[in-house]
Amino acid sequence: MKIGLLLICFSLLVACKNDDSASTPAPTMYFPPTGSNWEKVTPASLGWDESKIPDLKSFLQTSNTRALIVLKDGKIVIEEYLGKQSNSTADFTVTNNWYWASAGKTLTAAVVGIANSQGKINLDAKTSDYLAVGWTSLTPTQESKITVRHQLTMTSGLDDGVANKDCTDKACLIYKADPGTRWAYHNGPYTLLDGVIANATGKTLNAYLSEQLLTKIGMDGNFVKIDLNNVFISTPRSMARFGLLLLNKGKWDQTQLIPEDYITLMTTTSQNINLSYGYLTWLNGKASSMAPGSQVVFPAEITANAPDDMFAAMGKNGQLINVVPSKNLVIIRMGDVPDASLVPFTFQNELWAKLNTIIVK
Repeated sequence: MKIGLLLICFSLLVACKNDDSASTPAPTMYFPPTGSNWEKVTPASLGWDESKIPDLKSFLQTSNTRALIVLKDGKIVIEEYLGKQSNSTADFTVTNNWYWASAGKTLTAAVVGIANSQGKINLDAKTSDYLAVGWTSLTPTQESKITVRHQLTMTSGLDDGVANKDCTDKACLIYKADPGTRWAYHNGPYTLLDGVIANATGKTLNAYLSEQLLTKIGMDGNFVKIDLNNVFISTPRSMARFGLLLLNKGKWDQTQLIPEDYITLMTTTSQNINLSYGYLTWLNGKASSMAPGSQVVFPAEITANAPDDMFAAMGKNGQLINVVPSKNLVIIRMGDVPDASLVPFTFQNELWAKLNTIIVK
């Protein structure tokens, strides 16, 4: 009996010794310094299949991509620049700027989280506490039910069937349903978070963002008003820096910039209507999903080819930040329209089909 127990114990010790997960230390996250220096690793050094990269590049070229960056543990593994600058015959390069479109929503959500952690914004406060009573055309009782949290989760109940979903005038903000009972991808209520941030912090969205986040992680860029929308514009590497901050749960090197529990809120289903939506952030691996402009609930995740724990900032014409915590990956894509969808679900799935042939472990 004692001999049998000894053999079992010895077997367990050998198994642990041969178990890579037990003996291999967790990878150290790399954070690029401010400036142009960014450490790189080769795909081959990670055991990836470099022979499939030309096929990926061909796909990027035919899908109007301008920039693709793949980070592993914070280091650049793949970095491609293609096509031309906007309204120019010059090549698009590492130093050129591009718009984020609705991928900037996730950045805005992060800014709200910082202000919340500083006691400047209460997520459950009435939006009218920050924008003043009468910011919509609703009755005072109806309007008082809309909170900042509803703006962050696309559940304001305001009608997205108006002629211009981007309109922020009170005449465009009309009642459709009680807040929290209906999910709809509606730019108007989202855009007004800039006023919430400004009135709560005493600084413009750009000033507060720069002070609290951009300068601390080495990002460039700013929000500009295009038509009625706030659109963030930056270099591709700045988009990758933000993705890396999200991957590291709001912490840049040793400094917690966005509370970790708020990142959890951003990347967890925020309501029981569209399971694939957090706080202005798309979530993969859920049992169902909804698309902008539709009230249909599809019995499928948003990106079947991507890991289930992937979450994403996604914008028109294929502006993407994909974060995969289980693999310590960040993938960003900037470019012109790859397909006809308002949010590029199909393109993102096709991109992951290509990436999966390269990222073999």
